[in-house]
Amino acid sequence: MQLTKAMEQAACILTLLATQEHDIPLSSELIHERLGGSQSYLQKIMRKLVVADLIKSVSGNNGGFTLAKPAAKITVYSIVEAVEGEVHSYPNFGFIDRVFSEAQPFASIASKTVNNIFDKADQAWIDVLKQHNLLEILLNLLQVTKIPMLNWNDSLMAPKNFVSQIRANLSEIS
Repeated sequence: MQLTKAMEQAACILTLLATQEHDIPLSSELIHERLGGSQSYLQKIMRKLVVADLIKSVSGNNGGFTLAKPAAKITVYSIVEAVEGEVHSYPNFGFIDRVFSEAQPFASIASKTVNNIFDKADQAWIDVLKQHNLLEILLNLLQVTKIPMLNWNDSLMAPKNFVSQIRANLSEIS
């Protein structure tokens, strides 16, 4: 299964939200500014994340998005499933049965055998993705014991101060 660019964009959105001060929603303007690309495409990704209960939409003047659950409860698999849908790498269009129709029941057995192989591979992949979560990835990436909290909205309003804020937060935690 090849993941789309939406998967990487969703991971970036979730990372921004995981490091965002929890009581301050992250504006969709900031998310778009940071990720670039089509605003409507990003809205579709964020909608998928809302439907999957990974993020919450907060309405109002100071609205935006927040995580719907702790980063430790957001598995890599839950992100893949939210953005890409159910993992099913072998579509089985019925070619084996059609091409070898005269060789029944062997064609059906072959088709089932191939399906079973891919089903097992999909399940193994799912099991690995379920073992890892957003918190673990961020802690390993940043080499810290606690996720640094920032107000990413400040990166639009006061970009020079924001860089100092990042450095200060990382040095406090390291």
